[in-house]
Amino acid sequence: MPVAIIDGQPLHYLDQGAGPVVLLGSSYLWDHTMWAPQIEALSQQYRVIVPELWGHGESGTLPPQTQSLDDLARQTLALLDQLEIPQVNLVGLSVGGMWGARLALRAPERINSVVLMDTYLGAEPEATRQYYFSLFKMIEDAGAIPEPLLDVVAPIFFRADIDRESALYQGFRSALQAFSKERLVHSIVPLGRLIFSREDILQQLPRLDADTTLVMCGEQDKPRPPAESAEMAELIGCALTLIPDAGHISSRENPDFVNEALLTFLANHA
Repeated sequence: MPVAIIDGQPLHYLDQGAGPVVLLGSSYLWDHTMWAPQIEALSQQYRVIVPELWGHGESGTLPPQTQSLDDLARQTLALLDQLEIPQVNLVGLSVGGMWGARLALRAPERINSVVLMDTYLGAEPEATRQYYFSLFKMIEDAGAIPEPLLDVVAPIFFRADIDRESALYQGFRSALQAFSKERLVHSIVPLGRLIFSREDILQQLPRLDADTTLVMCGEQDKPRPPAESAEMAELIGCALTLIPDAGHISSRENPDFVNEALLTFLANHA
């Protein structure tokens, strides 16, 4: 996997296919494999680029100058500059949409189209922010995600009736278990605190181009419920697509539906 040095740290990214560029922004706690079905489908006619979040995949430690989601947007722009990519079609899920929207607002000339999936540009509700911060403290203190916490964290990402013996669920649970103490303490936990203490930028959403923006959300998304997506789509003035039989990681839970929606959208906008 190629690597770029951004803010002094190695940022690994997948670069596959040829054609107009589609930049995929991943969810917290997932590496590029969360997009495996989309990479396969989209790279037939697009150049697909998937940067790994700091501390995820093979990417390095969260750089000390990373203080906000705006910094993640800035770092991604730096990657595009290094790759000499003038414009992208940005598809961001969860935190990928949070920094993705900020990138689109910061550098609209670099954005051809935007898909915001299972994400929210408002502040985290205080109750959930405090809940997540309590989990981060437990993980920090343990230097691991303790066994009981695995069965608290993993289900957050999926629809309620997911088969917990499935390869998708078990693979994610195993990936959480495999995070080293160093990654958790120096990258994963601080990145999580940064994400869940984000600023509310809902009032900036009308600046996005309604004609080239799409909001998508799993019908059963618990952490980012469809009501949040509906609120954003209304502010932008763009279409909202609900993804059946999917929770938060809709890209993996209903990949065929997501692929068709993305290919249709990109055919009209890329």
